[in-house]
Amino acid sequence: MLPLLPVLLILGLFVGVALIAVSLLRSRRSTSLEDRLEQFGTLERPPTLEEIELSQPFSERVVIPLLEGLANLATRLSPRVDMQAIQHQLDLAGNPYRWRPVQFLGFRFLTALLLGGLGVMVLALARTVPLPERMMMAGGIAGCGYYLPSLWLRSRTRRRRGEVIRSLPDALDLLTISVEAGLGFDAAIARVAQKWNNELSKEFSRVLQEMQLGKLRRTALRNMADRVQVPEVSTFIAAIVQAEELGVSIARVLRIQADEMRRRRRQRAEELARQAPIKMLPAIAFLIFPAIFIVLLGPAVLRVMTLDIGIGLGGPGLP
Repeated sequence: MLPLLPVLLILGLFVGVALIAVSLLRSRRSTSLEDRLEQFGTLERPPTLEEIELSQPFSERVVIPLLEGLANLATRLSPRVDMQAIQHQLDLAGNPYRWRPVQFLGFRFLTALLLGGLGVMVLALARTVPLPERMMMAGGIAGCGYYLPSLWLRSRTRRRRGEVIRSLPDALDLLTISVEAGLGFDAAIARVAQKWNNELSKEFSRVLQEMQLGKLRRTALRNMADRVQVPEVSTFIAAIVQAEELGVSIARVLRIQADEMRRRRRQRAEELARQAPIKMLPAIAFLIFPAIFIVLLGPAVLRVMTLDIGIGLGGPGLP
């Protein structure tokens, strides 16, 4: 029979982790300026500061300040933490929840503390394990909790890069058609950003926003290549920047790049098709072959076993 207090503490930690995960991973609703003005116009009186504060979600009122406090404490204890590197990692993953580096760092320390505390409480029930080993296991669990957000961020980065690679040939085709039809390159980028709702179209939208804020086109495109870090995108942007500097026709460069991207997509499909038999070998060897052997050899093995039993008992066995 387990003690009641540790069980309740473990349950409370599970509930706390679930609430924090739901509040952080929930997508924030983006309201336009017109919607906010309309909502403000329907009010009989202006809201007070307390009402504005309470109208914000729980994650922004409680969880995010807690994460920022933990991150500030962590940066004081370890000043070598590079916030620019964390921001670059968030940009590579697309930063779907619009986290700041200090918030992500606080989330890492929060998961380390929660999983470490959970490990301590679980290992406290294992009284047969020596205390030093229990402390080492709790430290290992806390370390896993610290690195779990980074692993999640890397998985999102890989998934985002794959989505950009898949959507790039179609986007280049639309850019080529739009430029050859008479649109400017900026208008063609805006057409791609309006046509789809994927990671590549979001990056094109950000390029347009940076250009509207005063950045040069080549600077905004190079920033996009740094945020994506896909070789195909870097090659395309380098070709566009070089064509702009040398005065070459952008429509011709886009046509060449579109043909090249379609050729690379066909090569990737052929490569994946060649990898399929190798990837099927473990499933065939460990799942399909044993089942076939059981079906084919099972009756024969049972028959031989019954014959041996019959002979051992002195009988003639089964016919």
